[in-house]
Amino acid sequence: ASCLSAQASRLVELPYCDDDDDGDTDLPVAEQDPGARCSVPPKPSTFSQCVRYLAFLWNLLFLLLGLLALAVGVWGLLAKGSLRGDGLAPLGSDPMLLFVLSGLGASAVSLAGCLGALRSSPCLLRFFLGAVLAFAGLEVLGGLLLLAARGRLRDALRDALLLCLLRYQEEPDLRFLADEVQRSLRCCGLGSYRDWETNPYFNCSAPGVQACSVPASCCLDPWQNGTVANAQCGFGVLRLGDTAAGAVVHLGGCVAQLGAWLRGQAAGIAAGGAVLVLVEAAGTLMALKVLRDIAPGGARD
Repeated sequence: ASCLSAQASRLVELPYCDDDDDGDTDLPVAEQDPGARCSVPPKPSTFSQCVRYLAFLWNLLFLLLGLLALAVGVWGLLAKGSLRGDGLAPLGSDPMLLFVLSGLGASAVSLAGCLGALRSSPCLLRFFLGAVLAFAGLEVLGGLLLLAARGRLRDALRDALLLCLLRYQEEPDLRFLADEVQRSLRCCGLGSYRDWETNPYFNCSAPGVQACSVPASCCLDPWQNGTVANAQCGFGVLRLGDTAAGAVVHLGGCVAQLGAWLRGQAAGIAAGGAVLVLVEAAGTLMALKVLRDIAPGGARD
């Protein structure tokens, strides 16, 4: 009887983990061997919970911004008819496509970050971290290329403005860009206002009513009576001399003005890049913190 009692005592002291639903077989923690005890995920601290929910809200904000950019891009494509069957050819050159692609990318990455933080999914969090690091690498590479090729940037801007000048009537996007540049920088043409003679519609030999004219965005005062836009304020300007034309339109070109504006905005561009890097770094650090907290606990994917 004493032998059976000793064996029963040793059996009671053996620790084990029972996966059955029978609660009567559970042993007190004090009677279990710490080395064989079942691993229980530690309860996250208050700071970890705050970081997790902050990461969710952080990515939710950028998810909404990405969806907004996507909606703007799709609306622009639909408004211009670029998604119709006969408009698929110029779709690749449509600037609204940039909004669509940017919105899709930001939405996908931010959605992965939201779900990864909410569901404690290491797989989604690793995808989010990899995508953010890839975007950061592309941004750094683009910045270095701009610095290395800043000498060619002026030529690229000149070519872009020349394309706007030549295709002013055919492409609504280029017309909008040219008008915004000329109106904002108070300039006209590339080197001078007479560069508009190269446009087939504004050339003095053109048969239309716009012959020997410049766009209204070149005018010193493009408004009639201060309230109504005067689309004909630049008509016949190319027939005038420089003195007479200077009383109606801006004589200077936009290439020099755009270069000076970019040099003046260099500090702002650098600050914007720094803010973007800080935003990405904050999202990365929060995702790493959440991933470090859930990885030891065997979080579900």
